[in-house]
Amino acid sequence: MRLDPPRTSPATPDSPRPLLKQAVILAVTATLLALLVNAVRPDGLPLVATTPYETLVPCPEPQGVVAPITAGAALAAKAFFVDAREAEAYADAHLPGAVSLPFDYLDAVPKAALGALTRQIVLSGASQVAVYGDGGSPDSGEELAKEIAFAGIKNVTFIQGGVAALAAAGAMVPGTAP
Repeated sequence: MRLDPPRTSPATPDSPRPLLKQAVILAVTATLLALLVNAVRPDGLPLVATTPYETLVPCPEPQGVVAPITAGAALAAKAFFVDAREAEAYADAHLPGAVSLPFDYLDAVPKAALGALTRQIVLSGASQVAVYGDGGSPDSGEELAKEIAFAGIKNVTFIQGGVAALAAAGAMVPGTAP
């Protein structure tokens, strides 16, 4: 009986060297191809950055001081109301006469929007500004109220419980324009 040595298939190398060689050839070929394509493109990507990239951008931190108020007290005070929820939520239901100013946790409220809001507050003659939001934790209404107060507007409060508290008080009006 004759025993032949075991055969190795060409796809299975005996040592890692041929596999490493193939990987290096593939990496070099892919790099050269990428550089060639980038050179041919009219708007090719720069190989060396000319300006530093901003990888970590700090989120704005509202710094104004505001006091909480209940929904009933805010309604009784006939305050100037600001809705901090998204525009779609505002369109679904809001307080009559409330102004929509959506709060974004990652971006500060634009100065132009704060200026327009200040003009509306002055023209309204209201002595108090009550901001309401989603009532979550953190509450978008409280955070927007802090930004408004930090911008220099006085007597700014936020409604505890947000839109849920106002809905429980029966104050929300569906789909009406302010």
